[in-house]
Amino acid sequence: MFTAAIFDMDGLLIDSERPIMAAWIAAARTLDVELSHAQYLQCVGLAMGESKQILAALLGGVAAYQHAAAQVTAALQLERLAGDVRPLFPIKPGAAELLTALRGRGTRCAVASSSTRGQIAACLGSLDVLHHFEAFAGGDEVARAKPDPALYRLAAERLGVDPADCVAFEDSENGAKAALAAGMRVVVVPDLKHPPEAIVAQAFQVLDSLHDAVPHVARWFPS
Repeated sequence: MFTAAIFDMDGLLIDSERPIMAAWIAAARTLDVELSHAQYLQCVGLAMGESKQILAALLGGVAAYQHAAAQVTAALQLERLAGDVRPLFPIKPGAAELLTALRGRGTRCAVASSSTRGQIAACLGSLDVLHHFEAFAGGDEVARAKPDPALYRLAAERLGVDPADCVAFEDSENGAKAALAAGMRVVVVPDLKHPPEAIVAQAFQVLDSLHDAVPHVARWFPS
């Protein structure tokens, strides 16, 4: 059915959204602001500029946002304890197994992430899964972020495949919209937010975890 698989990264391949959300909520408290989970979730899946605007409004302005952002950066850096070689963001359940299964069938894989190419390489390299991917498209390489399809189109172009021959794996609404707009089929694996019914209706599959995709590999990606 398909010849390539293209993956989002944050919240899909790596469990980054939860520790980042916890860091923002803690940073907001240093400003005497109670940032709720629901409020923070407005930012999930958005480009950095859009999430910055929302957080600045919730926190009390640009200066407050900058203060909190510095707190978040410091908090995440403190996660790297002395002598601790564990990656900052762990791999999501089923990701390694799915990538290994795809590699075993010769399925071509790429990453289309709003994170920068440098962040993609660092995160996936620390988890020893970078070698599964032939191509990468980072948010610093396109003019418009998801839900614009540019990232997914760039990833398919770098693989040298037609978008219609690709399955995109996504956790967020905007990511799913981007892949659909690029002409791909989308497997949604929700992380912090469940997709709205409109996305569920358009999805190829909605799965609880990447573990659940492994039994479908032989059918979705015939040799």
